[in-house]
Amino acid sequence: MPMNPELLANPKAERVRHVAELANAKARRRAGRFLVEGPQSVREAVACCPDAVRDLYVQADDAANAAELANGAHTAALTRSRIVETALGAGVYVHQATPEVLSRISSNAQGIAAVVDVEELSANGDAVSWPDDIDDTDDVADTDGTDGADNMNATMIAAFWQVRDPGNAGTVIRSADAAGCAAVVFVDDCVDVFNPKVVRSTAGSLFHVPVLSMGTEEFFAWTLSHDCPVIAADVYGTAESRPQSLPDFLRGGSRDAAAKAVLFGNEARGLPEEILVQAQHIVSIPIYGKAESLNLATSAAVMLFSMAMSSHIGTM
Repeated sequence: MPMNPELLANPKAERVRHVAELANAKARRRAGRFLVEGPQSVREAVACCPDAVRDLYVQADDAANAAELANGAHTAALTRSRIVETALGAGVYVHQATPEVLSRISSNAQGIAAVVDVEELSANGDAVSWPDDIDDTDDVADTDGTDGADNMNATMIAAFWQVRDPGNAGTVIRSADAAGCAAVVFVDDCVDVFNPKVVRSTAGSLFHVPVLSMGTEEFFAWTLSHDCPVIAADVYGTAESRPQSLPDFLRGGSRDAAAKAVLFGNEARGLPEEILVQAQHIVSIPIYGKAESLNLATSAAVMLFSMAMSSHIGTM
């Protein structure tokens, strides 16, 4: 699809207004689309899920050829130009816009933004809407281009119950992606995954790993149907089941499990007892210093990476 020859110069134009409105949850639900802002996230959207990208908006000066920009051009402009080249090659409709229009679309655009179709992204994301499809790890590709079957950690699921903070949600998606998780599951009443701050905080990982949403009962039924034990991350446990420290849990050979879902709780309240009693294991992260606790994003990174590295010990 060619580049739109018309320069978008009016920040009050209807098209620009509709794109800017995607910052609002109601507008996203109505349109079935969401906004991706900034070079890093847009680059990953275009590279990994081009069929889901409906429109790309780029600062007009960056529409020039990348080879021309390379001769003394600013690095940011060159990066955007290369994204445009990739987008045009994938058939994405590209619109040139003035800096004022890009600022109206998003104050975080940094010269480039994209509109992505929610339904199409689900179709491209290893069946985000159909969680049963991710039970076959042969269908899950690693970010380094290797087949998921070769990744011993391909069947680790990162799950988050009632996560409300957009920054936390995006950060844990990024951590789960880096740890090689097969999917991320947001359980019960969580923040909108397509909230602009969530999308920005994933730094492109939203386009690398399937992100599912389901209710609490559905989550436990789903993990049970796939023989996937749930490991609850919790400091206190229950009266009947005290938490096992993460080093002891890993030392016990848990890395040999065929599949596992690691479940983290709400930022303020953690996991309630009615959730903990349904988990097969309760595990806590030991604190060796004087800090009282770790926040959700840090806890998720520590536990997911510890389990990921443990699962790879046999391949080192």
